[in-house]
Amino acid sequence: MFIQKGYEETSIDEIIAEAHIAKGTYYYYFPSKEATLEEVINMMISDEVRRAKAVLSAPIPVPQKLVGIIASLRPEQSESNIADALNQKENIIMHEKISRRIVDEAVPLLSEVVSEGIAQGMFTCDHIEERVRMILIMSQHLFDNGSFSEGDIEVFIDIVEKTLGAQSGILGFIRGLIN
Repeated sequence: MFIQKGYEETSIDEIIAEAHIAKGTYYYYFPSKEATLEEVINMMISDEVRRAKAVLSAPIPVPQKLVGIIASLRPEQSESNIADALNQKENIIMHEKISRRIVDEAVPLLSEVVSEGIAQGMFTCDHIEERVRMILIMSQHLFDNGSFSEGDIEVFIDIVEKTLGAQSGILGFIRGLIN
């Protein structure tokens, strides 16, 4: 219902009616509509992590794996109502909690890809998990709201390449994906 109608437009009474349960049963499991939203988001993140793990095991080049995993950890277009609800100022605490969980889930997956890139001589860096975490945090803050410039994209690609010790231009294909 959150996806179809939007979070704000969905009432607890509608959820209860759709689930065919008593109000007491609902409140036994969820103390509030926000708690229900959080559980829906947890289900979404679990699905995103499953998609990211599929990318990790795919027989594709390391740079494409990096981007594929990051892209997998974003809400699908059909889930935009829920993402919009998270971006409202009254949900800022939940938004931050979700962002931290996504980073925590993504770091081991991306670290494995970076290690693969190091083994192939594509990257030269240490402190892999810390570097991956910084890249994720930077990409979340830069790209989540959708207001970034061509210059932002160029600098982002440059920073990621330098952070991973990659040859200049190896991640240039990201430019086309973002555009």
